[in-house]
Amino acid sequence: MSLLERLEALDTCSVSDALDALGLRGAVFGLNCLTGQARIAGKVQTVRLGPPLPDQPKRHLGAATIMMSDSDSVIVVEHRGRLDVSGWGGLLSRGAVAKGVRGVIVDGACRDVDESRELGLPVFARGATPRTARGRVAEISYNEPVTIADALVSPGDLVIADGTGVVFVPSGRANEVLELAHKIFRKEQLMAEDIGRGIAIGDVMGADYEDMLKGEKT
Repeated sequence: MSLLERLEALDTCSVSDALDALGLRGAVFGLNCLTGQARIAGKVQTVRLGPPLPDQPKRHLGAATIMMSDSDSVIVVEHRGRLDVSGWGGLLSRGAVAKGVRGVIVDGACRDVDESRELGLPVFARGATPRTARGRVAEISYNEPVTIADALVSPGDLVIADGTGVVFVPSGRANEVLELAHKIFRKEQLMAEDIGRGIAIGDVMGADYEDMLKGEKT
């Protein structure tokens, strides 16, 4: 089973718990799916946005990253948490869908939310605004490391996003993280089954629930 297939079988909470147990950072807050309920997992392709500079090459933000993407890709946009101007829009969503991209994550605002929803492209962002990026935002780089909230994210890292949030997994630790996440996920599934059978939640959770991650780490 591939790393992506293993990631797809999990949720953000189990992956976040595994990162915590291993002392790794990767879970970020405040990014929600604006295009409806969705769950995505894939390999990161990056874009970094910033203020336009006089001598900066002129190129449409995100276009080069879309061209590099494929059906395993999730495009991740560093937009520095900006909510006053869009960092992603409808034409970009159309280009992403044409390449089979699994979803988009914008650390800031996006626009054309209804269009992206109609296209079936999950877009996670901090908010939406109709205000264009033209003259206000430029693409600083692509296919290079970006910062999303307080997490450093590199091209080729793994990402999972669902109704709870967004979690990034560094590619060099992916196998270790996913192995631990599956142990945590299975343990919580068994606990859920016990609750479903009528066992009191106090007995299921037990006094050692808070130490569960310590046990799994070893």
